[in-house]
Order: sequence, then structure tokens, then C-alpha cells
Amino acid sequence: MNLILWGIVLLGIYVQQSVSQMVECFSSFTLSSGKCGNLLGPVEKNSCCLNPSYGYKEADGDCRSCGRAAWSEWTPWGECSVSCTEGVSQRRRSCHGIGNCLDPDNLGKVQTKPCVKKACCPVEGGWSEWGNWQLCSVTCGDGVRKRRRTCSEPFPQCGGSCSGAEEEITPCSTEIICPTHGGWSSWGSWGPCPVTCFYEGHSPQKELRKRTCTNPPPSTVPRGNLCEGSDTESRPCSGLPFCPVDGNWGAWAGHTPCSVTCGVGQQTQRRICDSPKPAHGGKQCRGEEQQTGICVIPDNCPLNGIWTEWGEWSACKPPSTRNIRCRYREGKRRRERDCVDRKYNGDSCDGEIVQHGSCYDIEDCELNGVLSEWSLWSYCKPDCGPNSVQIREMKCVADLSSYNSQDPAIFAGDPRVKCDGLKEQTESRPCKNVPVCMDKVVMLCSELMFIHFY
Repeated sequence: MNLILWGIVLLGIYVQQSVSQMVECFSSFTLSSGKCGNLLGPVEKNSCCLNPSYGYKEADGDCRSCGRAAWSEWTPWGECSVSCTEGVSQRRRSCHGIGNCLDPDNLGKVQTKPCVKKACCPVEGGWSEWGNWQLCSVTCGDGVRKRRRTCSEPFPQCGGSCSGAEEEITPCSTEIICPTHGGWSSWGSWGPCPVTCFYEGHSPQKELRKRTCTNPPPSTVPRGNLCEGSDTESRPCSGLPFCPVDGNWGAWAGHTPCSVTCGVGQQTQRRICDSPKPAHGGKQCRGEEQQTGICVIPDNCPLNGIWTEWGEWSACKPPSTRNIRCRYREGKRRRERDCVDRKYNGDSCDGEIVQHGSCYDIEDCELNGVLSEWSLWSYCKPDCGPNSVQIREMKCVADLSSYNSQDPAIFAGDPRVKCDGLKEQTESRPCKNVPVCMDKVVMLCSELMFIHFY
């Protein structure tokens, strides 16, 4: 009985794996933003990814690329972690596509560097004593009076300010009654026209609107002025349409050809609002003039070739029979690369497969050593937590000043460098205001929840 149950479970797993996952398919994927564009519709994931330039969304809603794994561009450097004194700024990049992104220089997904947004932090100032009250703002009725103070005891520093109001206002009364003059209310709405359709040859009717002298009404003691002007306004009815004819759709036309020659595309149908056409202000046809559906061309789309990294340089060889090792004579060398992953009639790689270069052969040559300049400060590592530091180094390197070129890339081989008496140095300095590591925050929250529960 147990063997039968296990067989049923394994059969269910096999059926689930054999059915390709349904996804939302998009005809474009932008590497810089990691976003999909131009939704085509739901199809099987394998069908969507017949075109490596497409993207898709699974149930989690995240957009994914159908192409080979590639890094996005670095984001702009973020805001400094503090608004004043020294903090850190970070930038990030994301890996999109199928597989893992190469990272030969171990740059990772996050880079961190020090930053100073403002050299000092704001210092609050202090208010002076309040000044004298001003005269009342009116000569009759009720008004206000004001007094002021200044932020000067002491003055704020580094962009600081004083907390509270600079001005104080209090009511005041002259105990003298003011007259109230009448004011018009807003115009009311225009009255309706007597007709809804315009007939040629008839004189247009008029529409009216009114207003009242109530905003405010004039006072009687002391007497205020009445409103000036008329309380009624009229105008001819204008813009009346001919009696309307509503539009209606004609039949759908045939499908257009599929928009692509490989993978998933779209095809459309159109119809015309001409059975009948809308006339004299009649309603347009409701609904869409065009409808779009998915079409699948079961052919793989072209995949262009890409260059591999350059191979190692060949040995540095003399251009003639003369010896060039440990001499100031230039030799010649070459290196190669391959164009790979070209499929389905895609384009070949642009450029040369072989690169030639000049070289100096310093293999096993005895050279004097010199101390290099200080290297640039490294990025802050680790990218989070209190122990993040930067380092720089000063190393003993071969003295190549006697050669016509001091470009390290042109020298071939490993010389024997005499570093006697030269002291290599390494310096480090801490990075300030680095963000807290999220894994530690999650662990602390879990511990607090455990303590609270028990």
C-alpha cells in the first residue's frame, strides 16, 4: 500500500515538472532599470524566452530577462548617510538574466565610499525680548496689532534657526462701528434654453442668470451703500447642436500578420465606426477600434555571438635574431579571443580575433626596486556594520624608468626585483556612519520576539 502512495506522489511531481510554467510575456527588457515593457500576454515561459531580448513576470511580480546573465549599470551614488559631518554613500547594481553574472574583480552588488554633505551641524539661536505692540490695524471696528522679536541672542550657526514665531498677533477694538457696503453674490447658473436642438431660420432664444446684493447686505445704521449695477444678465442661446445621430460599429476585419518572425508577437483586428457614422454631435461608438491578440512563431530568434575575454599574451619574441631579454630592445607578441554563443543565424562578433603588441622581455632579469606611489583608497569593506574600513598600499616595484615606455602592460615576464632597504607600507582608516547590516537587524528582531513570547 505504501509503494502505491509513493508512486502517486512521484507521478504528480513528474506531471508538474513536465508542464511549462505560464508567465506574463513582454517584448522588451531594459537592463539599466530591470523593467519589462510592452506586455504581450500570458504564454509558456519556454515560448516567451525563444527571444533572448524578451522579459517575463512570474507570480511574484518581479520582471526577469530571457537573455544571458548580465550586470546592470551602477546606480548613481546615493544620498550621504548623515546630513552633516562625515558619512558614507552607496551605489548598487543588479544581475539580470539566466545564469550567474561574472565578477572577476569581485566588485559585488554594492560599493561604499565616504561623503561629507555639510562640514558642520546646525546650532540653534535664541530669541531677543519682544518689541513694543504696534497700533491697531483699523480705524473702526475690530482689527489686530502686532509685535516682533529677532533671532539674535545668540545668532544661529551653520544654518540653524530659532524655534517659535518671529511675530505675535493679538485682537484689538476701536469701539467705533464701521458702515457695511453692499456686495454682489456670485452669479447664479444660466437658466435652461427652451430648445435642445437648433433649427435653421429661427431666432435664438435667451437664457438668464441672476445675482443678489447679499454678500454682504448693506447696513442700515450707519447706512452702507447699495450694490451698483443690474441683478440680471441675459445672453442668446448659442452652440446648440443639430439633433444627434449616434454611431455604430461595422464588422471586424481580418487579422494582420504576426508582428514577429520568431517567438511571441501580436496580431490585430480593426473595425470602423460607420454603421452609421456619428453625426451632429451624436455619440461615438463605444469600445475599442482595435483589438490585439498573441501569436507564436515556434522558431528560435537569432542569437548574436559575443567575444570571450582575451587569452594570455604569447611569449615576447625578438623581431630578428638579436637577443632582447634584459635589453632595451622591443619584441613582438600576440593574443587571441573567440567568438562564442552564436546561434540561429545570429550576427558574428565585430572586431579582430588576434591582437598584436610590442613588448620588453624582462623574464628573470635583475632590476632595482623603487617604492610605488600610494595607491588610491579602496572602497569601504564590509559594506555594512561598525568594522568597515578603507586601505591603501605602497609597494616595492621594478624600476622601469630606463625604458622608452613605463606602461606596465608592455613588459613581459617576472623580473627579480631588488627591494633591499625599501619598506612596503599599508594604511587603513575607518569608514563612518556605515549602514547597519540587515541580517543582524533581523536576528535582533527575532530575539526580541522570542523574549516577548516567552
